[in-house]
Amino acid sequence: MTADLAMMPAHELVKLYKSRKASPVEATKAALARVDAFNGQLNAFQHLDPDMALRAARSSEKRWKKGGKRQSDLDGVPITIKDMVLTKGMPTRMGSLATDPDGPWTVDSPVAQRLREAGTVLLGKTTSPEYGWKGVTDSGLYGATHNPWKLGRTPGGSSGGGVAAEAVGMGNLAVGTDGAGSVRIPCSFTGLFGLKPTQARVPLWPPSAQGTLSHIGPMTRTVRDAAMMMNVMARPDSRDLYGRPDDAEDYLKGFEKGVKHLRIAYSPTLGFVERDKIDRDVAVAVEHAAKVFKTLGAKVVEDSPDLQGLDPRRILNAHWQSNVAVLVKSFAPEKRALMDPGLLKAAEHGANLGQEAVVTAIHQRQQLGVILNQFMAKYDLLLTPTMPMTAFAVNENAAWGGDGVDIGWTPFTLLFNLTRQPAATIPCGLDREGLPIGLQIVAGHARDALVLRAAAAYERVRPIPAPPMAHQI
Repeated sequence: MTADLAMMPAHELVKLYKSRKASPVEATKAALARVDAFNGQLNAFQHLDPDMALRAARSSEKRWKKGGKRQSDLDGVPITIKDMVLTKGMPTRMGSLATDPDGPWTVDSPVAQRLREAGTVLLGKTTSPEYGWKGVTDSGLYGATHNPWKLGRTPGGSSGGGVAAEAVGMGNLAVGTDGAGSVRIPCSFTGLFGLKPTQARVPLWPPSAQGTLSHIGPMTRTVRDAAMMMNVMARPDSRDLYGRPDDAEDYLKGFEKGVKHLRIAYSPTLGFVERDKIDRDVAVAVEHAAKVFKTLGAKVVEDSPDLQGLDPRRILNAHWQSNVAVLVKSFAPEKRALMDPGLLKAAEHGANLGQEAVVTAIHQRQQLGVILNQFMAKYDLLLTPTMPMTAFAVNENAAWGGDGVDIGWTPFTLLFNLTRQPAATIPCGLDREGLPIGLQIVAGHARDALVLRAAAAYERVRPIPAPPMAHQI
């Protein structure tokens, strides 16, 4: 039973708590046992606090024994939070040697605060690249994180530590951030479900270096668990000026309704991604996944938005690189010398863009948003590949031999950071090497619950598998 608790979905775990067939202390000890077994190989954590976790678990256990006194439906569930999310009592190093190791760490971000109020058991903080600057997970501060499906491959990034931990039971839930795909890239590469919510539905503070490109969302082993996390995380906080002060949506409402009669567009290229850049195994798996939605009763047609000659990769790069330039400039020269050379190179590109290029990108982003709004007015959902490839080697900054300065190797995810729409990834198969492939599910603004509902319908007929490593305990 103890080993099983670590890999159990949160919604099933809390049923055992309620029936007193398991306890938060047992679940926390199971998760920590898996940390001992796997973290040495995966390098998923930047900070662990077993004593704090067990204290929180004992407090939760007392609440469950009292009956009806629990703080939320996630009370007592072991969870991890990405390094970049400010968390009271734990270091937030941003994966950077240039940050102060002594803190102080005295304030919770909105997400950390909501999860603490919900009674979850925080195991620790997970690894990310420096300031989340790239879609893989390695840093001078913490080294490289590995993919649990195949050691020596990247788990993706920048939320790579969270997915590596989650996939093998080092925590039943995980929190990631996403500025160009940093929830969806690693979930795609490690076979998990991940949601980038509508921008600001989950409050984000302190403001990210990537501004309104940044989102924060759940990374889970089941879709229902992500919906439960959204019911905790997606609550208003005055520290995020873009949030909606009256947002009280129940993400489990209508969760079981399925996709029958929904209008769904399937776009293998989004109208701008070169077909020769998309791995054949990926293309075939995503096409098959789209057909599954037909069998579930949806009306699926192949269609892509007309982007009117705009290239989202160039627009995102201008935003990203100029933001990085401002970030790096805020550090003293001796601190900059400690930073990732790739981050410094991206900042150099951004500093040389010029005002006209940056302002043009801002206006083009607005154009893209309107185009996608009008496209989604015709459809309930949009299906695409999540990534054009599967996990590649660790210690590479980007796919296709790139230096990471051009984020264009993740084209399917970055578009929806520009347009601010909800977008999720769910596993839809394995490639010829046995590595996970992701299907991206997108909806119009604030239709996050519909994305979750559709993903749940797919999951019911195509359950999410665990990596073989997860069974080696």
